[in-house]
Amino acid sequence: MNFKLWLKAIRVPFFTATVIPVTLGSIIAWYDTNNFLWMRFWLAMFGALLIHIGINLSNDYFDHLSGCDEANPNPTPFSGGSRVIQQGLIPAKKILFVSLVSFISGGIIGLYLNYLCGGNVILILGIIGVFLGFFYTAKPLRIGYGSLGELAVGIGFSPLIVMGAYYVQAQHLLFKVFLISIPVGILIALVLFINEFPDYLADKTVGKRTLVVTLGKKRAVILYHILLACVYLDVAFLLIFKFLPLMSLIVFLSLPLAIKAYTISKNNFDKIYDLLPANAYTIGLHSIIGLLLCAGFILDKIF
Repeated sequence: MNFKLWLKAIRVPFFTATVIPVTLGSIIAWYDTNNFLWMRFWLAMFGALLIHIGINLSNDYFDHLSGCDEANPNPTPFSGGSRVIQQGLIPAKKILFVSLVSFISGGIIGLYLNYLCGGNVILILGIIGVFLGFFYTAKPLRIGYGSLGELAVGIGFSPLIVMGAYYVQAQHLLFKVFLISIPVGILIALVLFINEFPDYLADKTVGKRTLVVTLGKKRAVILYHILLACVYLDVAFLLIFKFLPLMSLIVFLSLPLAIKAYTISKNNFDKIYDLLPANAYTIGLHSIIGLLLCAGFILDKIF
């Protein structure tokens, strides 16, 4: 087995989509309870990453079956799948097999955490997450082939994970945890959204009605800008109503990066390769704002 090839297939650079919300939920729980359960943290992280691997591989497999990735003449580092199937590097059936093994392995860890914590909260959140991830590209739902794909990703890779990680530590849930997860949810949805611009023609060819295809690039980029602004408006709301500690003001240190993403996307939304820096900045914003939210809680606790 070629290890580097499988790292490419599972798309390791996108693991931040899981690492950030697991860390955020765990740190909020530590902030509230003064306790941090390291074993449960690592179990939650590893289990969530296994589910993420299952999602990435199943998406590659089902996009291959639909002809979506094959129809894409302009794959980029951020879109168009891992390309290992298209390049004949790994057979499609092997991708599906490893995907299912990853889902099952992550599910076993989830069941163990559910046993430790009780209440079946982890079980419910896990079932919803696996359902959204698998049927994102799998028939009969193929959620990502309609205009609800971004919403599904935003929910699956933020509120579900943040609340799950919090519950694993605190063994109860608070509504504020859901509210705090929203900026990270918007950002991961925006990562998917901006990555759909280079795939516009391929998606349209195979009948994949993403928001970019449905709205057209010109209107879609306006929605991207509105949602980007909503991230900071939401953080301001959470600060004003004291759902976030005052130290979370450091989130606004990321504004220069957001302005760059705005400017590049505004000027290059219809140019595949000139748009790529905006794709990278959006991914960076998700990680940086997630980490700054974590740092806000840690700094407030210390000082």
